[in-house]
Amino acid sequence: MSETIDTIDADQDDVTPEPASDEAGEQKAGGGDDVLVQEGDIAGDYLERLLDLLDYDGDIDLDVEAGRAIVSIDGGEDLEKLVGPRGTVLEALQELTRLAVQQETGSRSRLMLDIAGWRADRREELRELGRSTAESVLQSGERVRLQPMSPFERKVVHDAVATVAGVTSESEGEDPKRRVVIFPES
Repeated sequence: MSETIDTIDADQDDVTPEPASDEAGEQKAGGGDDVLVQEGDIAGDYLERLLDLLDYDGDIDLDVEAGRAIVSIDGGEDLEKLVGPRGTVLEALQELTRLAVQQETGSRSRLMLDIAGWRADRREELRELGRSTAESVLQSGERVRLQPMSPFERKVVHDAVATVAGVTSESEGEDPKRRVVIFPES
């Protein structure tokens, strides 16, 4: 999957920085691993019931990483349908799973859901896009605007751009058309 980029004028003023937060735009005081394991267990039960209702096969893996529960579903033939175009169904399922955890625990969850390795693959694709676009901006000296992305996607690109000296990135626009802009440092 390739991303389209647009060159923009250097005098554009509607660029605003992306807040330092998780992909849902929330910050949460770190809970202990026990709380995160509980969130993962609740999410796993919820997703297992969903797979049973859909009559889909899949193995659910629970992990705790970087202060959040990570839930992965792998192994079934039909799982691609649960990802949807550009991960839209995956994002919706992640939000529903977070709500199921919140209903059970009483507090908002930051859990991350991956299905059929899509999010991991997308993360690597976005890292490469961020690095290569940053290097291109460094060479040309011109700002580049990427296509609109989800908060998860923008964060991955911002992190990748930060590894290239001499360029920086910010986000502009309003969701769902919020996008990353990469430009040379002044």
